[in-house]
Amino acid sequence: MSCSDVPLATGDALDSLDDAVAAAAFRRLVRLLRHRHDAANIDLMGLAGFCRNCLGDWIAEAGDMDKESGRAIVHGMPTAEWKARHHTPATPEQLARMEESMAKNP
Repeated sequence: MSCSDVPLATGDALDSLDDAVAAAAFRRLVRLLRHRHDAANIDLMGLAGFCRNCLGDWIAEAGDMDKESGRAIVHGMPTAEWKARHHTPATPEQLARMEESMAKNP
């Protein structure tokens, strides 16, 4: 299962959250991830089962746009530029943690 396959939950308190409040919280999260480029996507995947690319893909899906456009919103720049500046190759341990974490996603 990829992070793009996570189903949208319905019927919980999150659904009653005001859209402006949710949007403000989301923007704060994205800005934090832009600032904390030291938190590698592979480590986010290994810990939480999602990463910046997942958020970008969710934006693309919700906004009816291509994945690159959604990811560029989250990265604050084109994905290729973000990778050139911040991406490091994953270690076997990081990949194993990611696989284990992704298995926990619904």
